[in-house]
Amino acid sequence: MKKFRGIVVLGLVVLALAAGCAKKSTGLTIKPGVLTVGMEIGYPPMEYFDADGTTPIGFDVSLGKAVAAKMGLAVEFVDTAWDGIFAGVDTGKYDCIMSSVTYTAERAENFNFTKPYIANSQLLVVRKDSAFKPKTLDDLKDLRVTYQAETSSDTLATKWAADNGIALKVFEYDKVMNCFDELSLGRVDVILVDSVVAADYVAKPDNPYEITSEVSSDEVLAVCIKKGNDALTEAIDKALDELFEEGILQEISQQVFGTDVVTSARTK
Repeated sequence: MKKFRGIVVLGLVVLALAAGCAKKSTGLTIKPGVLTVGMEIGYPPMEYFDADGTTPIGFDVSLGKAVAAKMGLAVEFVDTAWDGIFAGVDTGKYDCIMSSVTYTAERAENFNFTKPYIANSQLLVVRKDSAFKPKTLDDLKDLRVTYQAETSSDTLATKWAADNGIALKVFEYDKVMNCFDELSLGRVDVILVDSVVAADYVAKPDNPYEITSEVSSDEVLAVCIKKGNDALTEAIDKALDELFEEGILQEISQQVFGTDVVTSARTK
């Protein structure tokens, strides 16, 4: 889902001790007693900083805390630039990635993935006062289109344009909030964006945005782990299963999105 190409973000490590960490998993994680999670903290509402600018919050943050607690571990979030996040899990900088990673067959050739934990799709977003109300990708041909670089949105638009021999008027940005800023200022006409992100923007009071269409669906997000680390993959999967059975994943979804976007992914 999300890729992030830009300047290297200063690493911020936030240690959150899980309540009741009585048991420790020897040899399962890089740091004894700690689940280290790679995350690009700049993608609301999935992972972003609170108003204080130092405390990470969002769906994936709550997920990481809940998974670690289930495993009897503390959790440590490592803020890292997206363009190096997969290399980081390969080289042992952290145990796993919980950062809005879309499962794809191509990625699964190089990394382990857990079962999905949330559903996602691709949406078109315009200003409410826009004269343009695109419903399909075909409607983007004469519009100024923006999306976050190296995301699923980027992949979808680039492939569609190449397949149809069309040169889209594209404005790529390193962060999704820049896309929404440009749309609000009228510098672009439409955003192609993940549904988990669009939901947050259109839910804000007095927001200027409107979702016009879903143009791609059936995406799922999952936890990404180093290829061959089956023991950790199974342990995180077990934690996710228990959190879903207990309704905790659904509670996190309701808190963040006001709806359940977990069950459809977990029951595929």
